[in-house]
Amino acid sequence: MDPSIRVLLVEDSESDAFLTVRELRRGGYQVTFERVQDAHAMTHALEGAPWDLVITDWSMPQFDALAAISLLHERSREIPCIIVSGTVGEDAAVAALQAGARDFVLKGKLSRLVPAVDRELREATARKAAAEALRKTEEQLRHAQKMEAVGRLAGGVAHDFNNALSVVLGYAELMADALKPEEPMRADLEEIRLAARRATDITRQLLAFSRQQVLAPKVLELDGIVSGMTGMLQRLLGADVELTILHASGLWNVHADAGQLEQVLMNLAVNAREAMPGGGKLTIETKNVELDEEYARTHPEVEPGSYVMLAVGDTGIGMDEETQKRIFEPFFTTKETGTGLGLATVFGIVKQSGGHIWVYSELGVGTAFKVLLPRAAGAAEPRPFDHPVAVASRGTETILFVEDDDQVRAMARKILRRAGYHVLEASNAGEALLICEQHQPRIDLLVTDVVLPRMSGRHLAERLAKVRPGMKTVFVSGYTADAAIHHGLVESGIHYLAKPMTPSSLTKKVREVLDEE
Repeated sequence: MDPSIRVLLVEDSESDAFLTVRELRRGGYQVTFERVQDAHAMTHALEGAPWDLVITDWSMPQFDALAAISLLHERSREIPCIIVSGTVGEDAAVAALQAGARDFVLKGKLSRLVPAVDRELREATARKAAAEALRKTEEQLRHAQKMEAVGRLAGGVAHDFNNALSVVLGYAELMADALKPEEPMRADLEEIRLAARRATDITRQLLAFSRQQVLAPKVLELDGIVSGMTGMLQRLLGADVELTILHASGLWNVHADAGQLEQVLMNLAVNAREAMPGGGKLTIETKNVELDEEYARTHPEVEPGSYVMLAVGDTGIGMDEETQKRIFEPFFTTKETGTGLGLATVFGIVKQSGGHIWVYSELGVGTAFKVLLPRAAGAAEPRPFDHPVAVASRGTETILFVEDDDQVRAMARKILRRAGYHVLEASNAGEALLICEQHQPRIDLLVTDVVLPRMSGRHLAERLAKVRPGMKTVFVSGYTADAAIHHGLVESGIHYLAKPMTPSSLTKKVREVLDEE
C-alpha cells in the first residue's frame, strides 16, 4: 500500500485535526490534508485535487457528518468517509452507517483510526478495481452487440445484393455468348461483368464479417498453413520488410476452413505492409495457449480452455485508442483508398471459426494481432489438390427450381432451358410441394434457395426426400442464417452453389450433381 494519502478533514477544531493527522502519521502514513468546516469549503475542496479519504466530525456549529456524506454522494465521489467524534450514540452511529459512512471512531480511542483507515483504503482500491473491471466488461459487451448488429445488417445487404448480382452477371454472360467475338458490344459487356465481379468480392467480404458464409472446416495443422504461405507473404511484403516465422513445437490442431485461414493471414499481412511504408519487421508466431477461469472473467466472450494462438506483429506506425476500437468495423479505414473490409473479413472468419481476435497497438511502436482458435481433437486431414475437370453443361433431365426472387428465378429458367433441361419452377416451398404432388413424371434434381419465406430450403428438401427419394438436391444462397447449413454444409456432402450465380456456374454445378454416383 502507498503510505502517501490525501485526507480531507471536516473538522471545526484545529487541535482535534492536529491529533487526527498525528495519529495517521504515527501509523506510517505520509499525510497531505486540508481542513474545512462548512459545506461551501468542502464543495470547493472536492472540486480541487483528488482525495483518498474523508474524515469528518459528527457535529459542528455550521455543518455535520450526515451533510458531509450527502455532499460526497451529490458529487458522485467514491471516497471512503470515516467519522471521528467525541461522542457518538448508537442511534447516531447506525444513521451514519446507513447514510454511507464506512466507520466511526471515538476521539478518545484514536488507536482504532489507523486500522480503520488501512481497511477502508484496501476496500476502496478493491472497489475501484471491481468498478473498472465492470466498466470494461460493459464496454466489451456493448462493442460485441454493436458488431453483431452491424453483422446482421451486412448479411442482409449481401443477401439482397447477391440476388441483384446474379441477374447482372447472368444476363451479361448470356448476352456475351449470343454475340460474335468481333462485336464491339462484347467489350462493353465485359466491363459490366468485371464491375459485377468486383461487387461480388465486396459481398463475400461482408458475408465473412457477418459470419454467414459457408465454410468447409477440417482438422488442420496451423503451422502447415503458415509454412505454405511463407513464399507468397515474402513476395507480398517486399524486400524492405523482414519476415520472421516462429513455430511452436507440438502445436495443437484446429478445426477451420483452410482457405479462410489463408485469407486471415493474407489480410493481416497486407494491413501490416501498409503500416510500414518505409519497411520494417513482420513477425508471425504460433503457440499453444491455456486460458483459465480468471482470464475468462476479464474477457467474458471467451470460454476457458485450450487454444492455438496465431500472432501477427509489425513495427509500423501503430494506431491510437479510438482507431483500435473501430478497426474491425466494415468500411472503416484510415487510408485514402480501399474498401475498409480487410480486417472486418478477418474478424468474421475468426468468429465463425469459433475463435477470438484482439489488437494491441501503440503509436510509433507497432501493432500486434492475436488470433485464438479452439484446439481440435484428432489428426489433421491432408489438404486435397485441386485438379480442374472439364464438365459438360447440357442435359435433358427435369429440374425443380425454387427461388423467391422473380428476376433470379426467370434468369435461372432461361439458363437451364437453353442448356436443354426441362424446368419446373416455384417461388416458395408450398408451390414446390404442390408441383411434386401434381407432376407424375420423374424429377431428377431440386435446386432451391436456402432462405425461403415460411419454410427454408433445407426443410423443403427433407420433406421432398420422403416422396421423391431418388431426387438429388443443390442448395443455393447468397448467405444463410441456418445453422445446420452454416456449420458444415460442405463437409456433410450436401451440394451448395453460392450466389451470385452465373450461367456457367449454375450449369456446371447441375451437371456435376446429376452425374454423381
